[in-house]
Amino acid sequence: MRAPVKVRLLLPVAAATAALFVAGCGGDGESSSSDPATLAPPQSPLFIEVAVQPGGEVQSNIESLAQSIAGIDDLGGLIVSELESSADSDGEELDYEKEIAPWLGEKGGMVFQEYDGEDFTGYGVAVQSTDTGATQDFIDKQAEADDEVPEEGSYEGVDYQTDEDGDTVGLIGDFLVIAEGAETFETMVDASEGESLADVDAFTSTIAAAPSDSFADVFVDVGGLIEQSGGAIDPEAKQFLDSAGIEPADATAVASLIPGSDQIEIEFSSDLSGENPPTGDASALLGSLPGSSVAAFAVAGFGESFNEALYEIDANGIPGEVPPNQFKSTLKEAGIDVEKIAGSIGDLAVFAAGNSESSLAGAAVLETEGSSEATNTVANIGTLLRATGTPGVTAISGKASGFSVRSPDLGPKPLVVAAEGERIAIAYGLPAAKQALATGSGDTLADSATYKEAVSALGDTPIGAFVDGPAALKLASALVPPGEDDFREAKRYLSKIDYLAIGSGSSGDLTTAKLIAGIGE
Repeated sequence: MRAPVKVRLLLPVAAATAALFVAGCGGDGESSSSDPATLAPPQSPLFIEVAVQPGGEVQSNIESLAQSIAGIDDLGGLIVSELESSADSDGEELDYEKEIAPWLGEKGGMVFQEYDGEDFTGYGVAVQSTDTGATQDFIDKQAEADDEVPEEGSYEGVDYQTDEDGDTVGLIGDFLVIAEGAETFETMVDASEGESLADVDAFTSTIAAAPSDSFADVFVDVGGLIEQSGGAIDPEAKQFLDSAGIEPADATAVASLIPGSDQIEIEFSSDLSGENPPTGDASALLGSLPGSSVAAFAVAGFGESFNEALYEIDANGIPGEVPPNQFKSTLKEAGIDVEKIAGSIGDLAVFAAGNSESSLAGAAVLETEGSSEATNTVANIGTLLRATGTPGVTAISGKASGFSVRSPDLGPKPLVVAAEGERIAIAYGLPAAKQALATGSGDTLADSATYKEAVSALGDTPIGAFVDGPAALKLASALVPPGEDDFREAKRYLSKIDYLAIGSGSSGDLTTAKLIAGIGE
């Protein structure tokens, strides 16, 4: 039995929109200037645009990554071969160079029109055509070869075919379109002739932040997702967002995939942060963490965020424990001035180290404005715990001041809270606490060649998180149970990752972030 028309048509279209379709195999037609977003209805919460036929440096970088990660020397040729083989296995003939390459354009898009809180529905795939006559011939040929004759229809002068499963195929302007049903197809016709996502200011302003050298861009209407899912924001969360000037109902975001010759970058931009995008640079604290860290991240201005959280807790209280507006005063009576503590805290960093479950350790590091604030804070917390009869609390001695807490729930190592100089460490195990508090001795991340490479890859964006690829894979291999076939298969690709680096900042009213995976041989 022959494959349904939608399956055969989806082969080239899905490959195009999934990426890397014809890297190294450019078409013969001239480029179309149409924008796939002009076929997306204006209320669409999710839209993806892909460079179907990347050229120049983007194409070269894709080919380089394919060779480095999977050992593929001719990615475009391999994909075309797989497409033709798939068609052949279904009893069909597909000659890419004759049937697809002559009309395939440069851009492809995929839109999802509805979201119910769990799943996206109402999908539509659009791929540019440089020769609509040749594209229609291709559609007709595939339909004629199908055992089940598709149902023909027309809407606003646009003809289409719907197969037995309800999927609809047709040409809308300069685009080959496959949609989830005739109704979805018709909404795309309406968008092409009237108002579309491309006419929505929130979309155009957000997508404008996407880099020009991206291979794929994903637009998300955050507010639209919330509205369509019928989801209501928790009142307490809404109050916190309001205090931070964040209005999620109006928020949008875009994520862009940018291939490099030896790295894969995802760049993110959003107005979700509201009127006050986060600022600050905690890279110095991150770089001072132990060089043996498998993974680490740092947050600038943690004290301010901590103070905001305390304000919300005090205002709302803790149900069943502390009435509203009494949290701070209750702690102050116990000798802990949380406002003073929050005011003295600066940046926060966290690291994890180890290569097995038994050697796994880590710590959170808080920078304070002075050594007395750090020492007093830790001492007050330790005194409070002992006064309330918390079991397993023991004072520690040495250069650092603080205490440890032992509990069967924590495993073989104690939780250590200690201060030294202007730092507070909350660590799993005393060795990790000592590493966290050491600022003038031992190897640090900043001394690592791999970390330096990660910092360099981010450019002007301050680094906020780092993962050592080989070390993380070794730890994961020790923690993942034997026999996990998916993990074993993934290891061949994960072993190519030298590092992961994340950086963030702001641009105007937008919050920006970068995730870069460094790829080795």
